[in-house]
Amino acid sequence: MEMKKRINLELRNRAPEEVTQLVLDNCHCVNGEIEGLNDTFKKLEFLSMVNVELSSLAKLPNLNKLRKLELSNNRISGGLEVLAEKCPNLTHLNLSGNKIKDVSALEALMEMKMMKRKMKLVQLKDMRKRRRKKRRMRMKMKQAQNWEREKRKWASHT
Repeated sequence: MEMKKRINLELRNRAPEEVTQLVLDNCHCVNGEIEGLNDTFKKLEFLSMVNVELSSLAKLPNLNKLRKLELSNNRISGGLEVLAEKCPNLTHLNLSGNKIKDVSALEALMEMKMMKRKMKLVQLKDMRKRRRKKRRMRMKMKQAQNWEREKRKWASHT
């Protein structure tokens, strides 16, 4: 289901100005961008867009009252500076399962006042998992090299 249709379903005959929570998980966004969400959601405090194939936050509307934003399992790799201007009261942010490869993509968040004072949670489990996986691979490579070296020693002694 497309994001615009999902938003209309989630409204349940309410005006966008009245909505405080909006869950758009597992819907499809066209071209990896937010669509159908606009500045009329003035009271929105919780927004979840988990697994919606989102790659850009460029079309995120001004959501001044937004406190919690769930963006896990998407394709976001950068452009997080938009959050500073569009969501000034954000206190919880979940970015796990995205394409963020290094901490430099998060620099915009680190510089934001909200990050220094209010931000309680930024989940980056996948980055940690990738680091652990790389570390394990390096250890396995070293073990294999050591094993080969030992085999050569034993072969030369016989």
